[in-house]
Amino acid sequence: MIPPRFLRALSSPNYRRYFLGQCVSLLGNWMTTTAALWLVYQLSGDPWYVGLVGFANQIPVLLLAPFAGVWVDRVDALRLVRCTQVLAMLQSAALAGLTLTGHLTVPWLIGLCLVQGLINALDWPARQALTYSLAGDPALLENVIALNSMTFNLARLLGPALAGFVITATNPGFCFALDALSYLAVIVALAGMRLPPRVARVRAAHPLAELREGVGYALHHPVLRRVLLMVPVIGLAGFAHSILAPVFAEGVYHGDARTLGFLLSATGIGALLAGGTLALRASPSGLERIIPLGAAIGGAGLAGMACAPSFALALPCFAAAGAGGVLVMASSNTLLQATVDHDKRGRVMSLFTTGQSLFPIGSLLAGAAASAFGAPAAMAVCGAICLTAALVYARTARRTPSRPRPAPAQ
Repeated sequence: MIPPRFLRALSSPNYRRYFLGQCVSLLGNWMTTTAALWLVYQLSGDPWYVGLVGFANQIPVLLLAPFAGVWVDRVDALRLVRCTQVLAMLQSAALAGLTLTGHLTVPWLIGLCLVQGLINALDWPARQALTYSLAGDPALLENVIALNSMTFNLARLLGPALAGFVITATNPGFCFALDALSYLAVIVALAGMRLPPRVARVRAAHPLAELREGVGYALHHPVLRRVLLMVPVIGLAGFAHSILAPVFAEGVYHGDARTLGFLLSATGIGALLAGGTLALRASPSGLERIIPLGAAIGGAGLAGMACAPSFALALPCFAAAGAGGVLVMASSNTLLQATVDHDKRGRVMSLFTTGQSLFPIGSLLAGAAASAFGAPAAMAVCGAICLTAALVYARTARRTPSRPRPAPAQ
């Protein structure tokens, strides 16, 4: 049976296994994210600690991902991802144990989020480098990335809502326990994958020399440079809604955990629609127009949240912010993957991961701004930054247009 156009990447057996495993595992991940944000706000009552959780979860990625990219270019990415998934399962199990026994405190929660960040610093660049191999056929690459985005955002749609009901009915610890169990699905999927042997490449004398080589290559390529400068701006300001959602749910709209779940699920709906739109595309051409469009949509959504007088009007704003983030990040990912030379894939994609991971700095700044001036004011500033970035990118792309070229096969 031939899969529909938007599911054509499932014709690859390796990607099909990976996709099915991720459908289960990502649902658990979003339950943990929602439970952790809710729990830290309940334990502390301060938006600063909400931002600090996001900071602890991603600051290791920001600091270590470029060095991890050098390692990913040297080792078997599939084997590395298998190891990181086992470690992530143990981290979620530790969160569940501490919460269900009543021993979880704010320092423990932040410390375990930091551990997850260290795992992600290896896992995320390895996954990005693995994407090209999972597709099997370069013609499926964009569909693979779009389906990854759709899977992620479908989980973002369902996971927070499910977590909200679980937290209200039982205990946040059950969200962490379900997350730990969900890792088994992706671990089994990864164990069944078989990829061609890696092609040996000439290594520089020192890892730092390889890192310098990768950075220099990216900075001298107009498409790579443009994308890699855009991504950190959106990573810094474009996801403030995810961090400040608990503050809006309880402090602005006077709701409970279900209100938080609905706000995050609205973000997931927008993101899912954006991912579905990208999945129907046949080639990477035109992505340089989609990237600034996504930044403008996301920025408008963030600015709208600052002005929304009611919970009902906030929902489409959260959806727009979710759609904008996916359009920027998924399009950027596809454009990089379709352009980069394969022997530098790990290093260039680690720079992409690093740009995304300015999110922890944005988390701290958004939390601090919300604590000092209020969540709506913080959201308005983030929206203005995204709108400005969209304008600058569009003007730069018009001045120095460049079409992506197919990356060489492994």
